[in-house]
Order: sequence, then C-alpha cells, then structure tokens
Amino acid sequence: MTLTIFFFTISINKHEPTLEEAIHSEAVKDRIQESKDRYLQIMGRY
Repeated sequence: MTLTIFFFTISINKHEPTLEEAIHSEAVKDRIQESKDRYLQIMGRY
C-alpha cells in the first residue's frame, strides 16, 4: 500500500515471517497457553 501526503510517500509491505520466526511464534503461543492453563488450575482450587 502506498500513501502519498504532500511530498512524503509511505510504503507499507506485509511482513512474511520466516520458518524460524513461525516456529518461535508457535512455541511462545504454546507456553502462554500452558501458563494460562496452570494459572486456572491453581486459581480454580480456591
């Protein structure tokens, strides 16, 4: 997408993640979900 305002041109391109970034992102999502599950288990006891 290109946006021209006065004399400035701003181009925005979607970032395509690399395989390494995608694997890291999935690992982070998994750890976050595990933390949420553990928290709910602990808090569910009270």
